[in-house]
Amino acid sequence: MPGLPVTIGTAVIITPGATGVPDSGIILTVLPPFITANGLPLATSGSICQMVNSLTGVPYPLVIGTPGSLGVTVGGRSLVRVGDRIPTPPGILTILGPPAAPFIIDQWGA
Repeated sequence: MPGLPVTIGTAVIITPGATGVPDSGIILTVLPPFITANGLPLATSGSICQMVNSLTGVPYPLVIGTPGSLGVTVGGRSLVRVGDRIPTPPGILTILGPPAAPFIIDQWGA
């Protein structure tokens, strides 16, 4: 699925979450090597999200799984885009947005 790349601060949701109900969070860290758009590092698989458990309110880290983009990779890790649904234990991580640079579109599938 083509989409716009995302960066730090992008909203995400995982279904099911740590306790069974969906948990929400944001992308907190993009690990090097990375590429930038608008001066912001673009998220790839392996980036770290700060999630919040919906039932308890306890925050926890979550590493973005693979796949993202099948064509755009950085250091062997797939680019993450708005709308991607990425298998990430304990469930499926959905990337909500906003995009890092609305003028860049990754046309590759997922």
